[in-house]
Amino acid sequence: MALKATQSEKTMYERIPSVVVGSPSEGAIAVAHEIADIIKKRQEEGRNAVLGLATGSSPIKVYDELIRMHREEGLSFQNVVTFNLDEYFPMPADSVHSYVQFMNEQLFKHIDIKPENIHIPDGTLDQSEVFQFCSDYERKIDEAGGLDIQILGIGRTGHIGFNEPGSIRDSITRMVTLDIVTRRDASATFFGLNNVPRRAITMGVGTILRARRILLMAWGDSKAPIIQKTIEGPINDQIPATFLQEHKNTLFILDEGAASYLTRNKLPWLVGSHDWDDFNVRKAVVWLCQKVNKAVLKLTDEDYNENGLGELVTEHGPAYNINIKVFNQLQHTITGWPGGKPNADDSNRPERKAPFPKRAIIFSPHPDDDVISMGGTFIRLVDQGHEVHVAYQTSGNIAVFDEDALRFADFISDYAEIFNVKDEELQNLYDTFKSAVDDKSEAGVDSEAVRAIKGLIRRGEAKAGCRSVGIPDEQIHFLNLPFYETGKVKKNPVGPADIKIVEDIIRKVKPHQIYAAGDLADPHGTHKVCLEAIFAAVENLKHEDFMKDCWVWLYRGAWHEWDIEEIEMAVPISPEELIRKRTAIFKHQSQKDNVMFQGTDKREFWERAEDRNRNTARLYDQLGLAEYEAMEAFVRWHF
Repeated sequence: MALKATQSEKTMYERIPSVVVGSPSEGAIAVAHEIADIIKKRQEEGRNAVLGLATGSSPIKVYDELIRMHREEGLSFQNVVTFNLDEYFPMPADSVHSYVQFMNEQLFKHIDIKPENIHIPDGTLDQSEVFQFCSDYERKIDEAGGLDIQILGIGRTGHIGFNEPGSIRDSITRMVTLDIVTRRDASATFFGLNNVPRRAITMGVGTILRARRILLMAWGDSKAPIIQKTIEGPINDQIPATFLQEHKNTLFILDEGAASYLTRNKLPWLVGSHDWDDFNVRKAVVWLCQKVNKAVLKLTDEDYNENGLGELVTEHGPAYNINIKVFNQLQHTITGWPGGKPNADDSNRPERKAPFPKRAIIFSPHPDDDVISMGGTFIRLVDQGHEVHVAYQTSGNIAVFDEDALRFADFISDYAEIFNVKDEELQNLYDTFKSAVDDKSEAGVDSEAVRAIKGLIRRGEAKAGCRSVGIPDEQIHFLNLPFYETGKVKKNPVGPADIKIVEDIIRKVKPHQIYAAGDLADPHGTHKVCLEAIFAAVENLKHEDFMKDCWVWLYRGAWHEWDIEEIEMAVPISPEELIRKRTAIFKHQSQKDNVMFQGTDKREFWERAEDRNRNTARLYDQLGLAEYEAMEAFVRWHF
């Protein structure tokens, strides 16, 4: 596809052109082809192509496609000069965390670029040498003829490169102090915030703006808020990416998640005529209620007309008719019977009454997502007599701190000594484990033995959580999907072996309900890969007789919740059930108090879950529906 933004009334609020692609892969391939075009054009002109390159997850597939074109289509990089955006400081070039290593592994060692044409900020300098290095970096860019293309990602602070909030428009290559949000976002890769460097060398905003073409890529729901502020908000040094509004040849390449907060998607009725299907009517009414602080049944024609929804009233009004319809739609999402209520009229219920009881599988990406994300519904299903199975898709072993694992190894070793267990390996377990931890590489990759112990800790906690809810051990399944077992934060893509394991458990249980984590805002991507495995398995099995009576419900994890207009099943949670849910979460002791991958939210996972569940109930209440203590929400996936 050609990268070209379409301007229309729909984009009237947007100050930077953007294009929305079907998937990150599609967008990345298009970026790679634009880069290839400029390389070929410069070859024809007998000149060098000068590329500004970025690191991080966003450009990886760009580099993959450039490598493919080099190998399969003969794309040469002999005339290419590159300048990377940034590097941590201090940072040894041979460190697994260095951008030198990243670029070599992801691109340079796979193509025919001349080593002398590669430029990356030097994280090994003495601090006294940094100023001169930065001046030389600027000079080398100018001597090369300036950047033909600069590719960018964007941080949640709105940083481009490592230009953090407060960076000025004319800033040049320099040393900077990293924002705490940026360091927290990087902490997973470094296995802890304390290991993340506090400084970096980065091209400046002014340096970036001198590029002749700028392509910024953003993928996923988590980037949506900062993308909206960058594209539609005022230029502001607290969001350095907004300076790109001044550049005449910048394009943002977004997937649907990253573009979801743009006005054309979030509030499309404000930017022209609109298709008023049931979903969009519900979305508009919920937004209007929140804007004017009224319940659904209190909205008037004036409320609609004065807030840009006159077309809706004209086509579907008066307001009373719209209000009643939407109120009933919202009311029908609420059920205390997530498995269906037997011997009841189910025509306006989100779940079928038959068969009863049902067999259900709750797929949990990590060993605690089940109780964190849908613990109240889990409790309801068990209490109401359904056969509930839990399938833990990954071991979750990298989320266990060394000291927690050491404590368990110590217990086993002491047990062997106290009870005179005649097993030399068992008796020496502590020393063996301690040596493995001490010898851990800089990458933080655990040995197989260490990962095994950490996985057993998570497994034991998951069993305890399930028992507190009330299901027997034989209905607890540990899938240990292979994609996860790299020992690193970065995981492999989903593969046939992962899909086959998921297929096997579905075949075994023959469920009437499948619950899966639809939380694509998970910052480390495990939820996304786990969901891909489930979707692929269900697609492969959909022609089986037992699948014809199976519904798939998607829940959200600790990072995000469904918007009210999206919810198709809302399960109320009583105060007592909320306490039971908290108790089940507390069984995951290694994830209590201090967790490996907390992100920027300092609340514990149980606090996030309760606050989110209470907020969902509060939103229903504000819309004029029944008042509950808390609610868990689901969206049905139709396969």
